[in-house]
Amino acid sequence: MTKILMVCLGNICRSPLAEGILKDKLNNSEEFIIDSAGMGNSHIGELPDKRSILVANENKLDITYQRARLFTMDDFDNFDIIYAMDHFNYKALIKLAATEEHKAKVKIILNEVFPNENLDVPDPFYSSTFAFRNVYKMLDEACDVIADKLLKK
Repeated sequence: MTKILMVCLGNICRSPLAEGILKDKLNNSEEFIIDSAGMGNSHIGELPDKRSILVANENKLDITYQRARLFTMDDFDNFDIIYAMDHFNYKALIKLAATEEHKAKVKIILNEVFPNENLDVPDPFYSSTFAFRNVYKMLDEACDVIADKLLKK
């Protein structure tokens, strides 16, 4: 079983979308556990942002079962791959990592599409629904690559 964690700041915009998209691409297979978490604690227990829910629904995904949670140190041991949505969260995760093994699990998600370019998925929180649609497209493309790799194993 492969376990993947998607991480953004509040766990209400980008990482819930990434979680929902990847689960769908993997057909909700029991061979994989896909989850998401946030580095900040301001939204713990909340639903994803209403615009993330809207954009997911537009793409025939339901992410309303998700609730924001805080990243914990146990996540380093519980997950095989930890995808950060941007540099800010990547650096925060690397700083928390207690071992080189933990650090090796942390990756920037858009490097799956653009290797070694270290591009950020922009945080759409203070933007319009249009920004959420762009984020969805970025994550959809990255999750295509991730799903292809996982399904070929």
